[in-house]
Amino acid sequence: MSILYRDILYPIFEELQYDKKSLASCLRVNKTWCEIVIPILWRNPWEHLTLRRKKLLLNVIISHLSDGARTSINQHFGFYTNSYKRPLFNYISFCRHLNLGVIENVMNAYIQYEEFRNDILRLFINENAEYTHLYMPNYRDYHLFPGAEQCFSEIKFLRCIGKVKDNTLSMLTRTCKSIKELKFYTYGNDYNCGIAKLIENQKGLFSVNFLNDFYDGGSSRKIIENSLIKHADTIQYFSICEQPETKVLTSLVNLRILELISANPYIELRWDNIKDLTLPSLHTLIASSIPINCLINLIERSGRKLTKIYYHHNRSVIDNKEIIQAIYQNCPNLMYLEFLYKNENSIDFEKLLINCQYLKRLDFCIYFYYNVYNVHHRSSFPWDNLFNILAKSSPPSLFEFVFKFTNDNPKLESLKLFFDNWEGRHPISLKFKKESYHYDESGYDGLIDLIEKYKKKGVVKKFIHYDYDEDLDFLEIYKAKKAINNPESVGNIPENVVNNPENIVKNSESKATSILSRFKKIFFN
Repeated sequence: MSILYRDILYPIFEELQYDKKSLASCLRVNKTWCEIVIPILWRNPWEHLTLRRKKLLLNVIISHLSDGARTSINQHFGFYTNSYKRPLFNYISFCRHLNLGVIENVMNAYIQYEEFRNDILRLFINENAEYTHLYMPNYRDYHLFPGAEQCFSEIKFLRCIGKVKDNTLSMLTRTCKSIKELKFYTYGNDYNCGIAKLIENQKGLFSVNFLNDFYDGGSSRKIIENSLIKHADTIQYFSICEQPETKVLTSLVNLRILELISANPYIELRWDNIKDLTLPSLHTLIASSIPINCLINLIERSGRKLTKIYYHHNRSVIDNKEIIQAIYQNCPNLMYLEFLYKNENSIDFEKLLINCQYLKRLDFCIYFYYNVYNVHHRSSFPWDNLFNILAKSSPPSLFEFVFKFTNDNPKLESLKLFFDNWEGRHPISLKFKKESYHYDESGYDGLIDLIEKYKKKGVVKKFIHYDYDEDLDFLEIYKAKKAINNPESVGNIPENVVNNPENIVKNSESKATSILSRFKKIFFN
């Protein structure tokens, strides 16, 4: 029964692998849950690290060292507080993502002696380690660590500096044959030409990403781009932060996702090598600050299967109307669109809503509206007209709207009219991504009352103000602050939790149980 219990729990928790908060709430339930969740949480412990979390993580890493090494580190660096405590789990053995860049940065901040740094690196680079994802900086010759070739041999994902050291690149080329995703980053104007050989040696390369910092072109990248031709049948994702040096994109006939970003949006480039590009399998297009005519041509030639389009342009929005026209004339299957809304293009925007009947979500870039359209005068955003168009012409599948980078909130009267006009349709979801954390709480009381009224009527499903994390809703934070300042307004918080904070742990267990119930239908329905 215990084995069956684990077999059921494991795929459930795998579904939650990117929801770290929910997974963490499961740790306290019982020993079995904890033993299943810990390896998932430690698969990639390098994400979303604040300064405090980096220090805590370093403490845990150091706890895996020998007694002598831990004592020595504690004598030299007083921040380590658990020098005589061994961890309950061998956490490092669960790592499948090795981010050497993060490790090096954390060590640089807290550990000055090279001997101690090498001790820590040997915990990760050895013959017993197994990794699927490798993030390789250019700090040192990692190939010199015993077992490096063996622990890197099965990686599926590699991110490294474009000017990676020859010896390290030679090791990766010799041992890594199954890389599916490649990301290269360069600060200068040249790559290590040996990267071309690394690319050619792979089997089934799926994704390639060139991350550039004001790249000026170079002969080495032409060599690297041409090496991709060998994988023309398998590459489905391609991203580049500067104009391509060759016409390699024309050979990627099965490309499904294309990301074209100008590293310096204030320098006008021609992007000649994509002007006549046709990609028959393309379903996602992400473009920022590339020439408008190139973007329109690409949509017209490759738009039939496009389901997602995200585009920004920092320099000129004169042709915004032509872009909207190209979309609704050539992209009948569009589901997601992020773009700059201009009030004078409202007629064409309405045609887009009518022609693109599979739309599910629209993201409006209000930031670009203010900073490009209203260069000298920051006027109010035309909420009333936009809400009227959305209520009148949105297809039945469209009910999620995101307004990015705005502190200009619609008036309550505008929202009320919008909700009244929306009544009878699928409950609406509205998200407002604010320009900064210094948001204005004035008017929140009336807004909260209005939202609650229309939630009860089934008109509004979700309404949030957030910065970067949608889970941190400013409206909920405001309500929590009011509850603290006015205990009588606690309302929905259970009385046993208010009177006895220890019950918060039980609350966590209850949350974990509810997570399990969400997935019961996978096995029992």
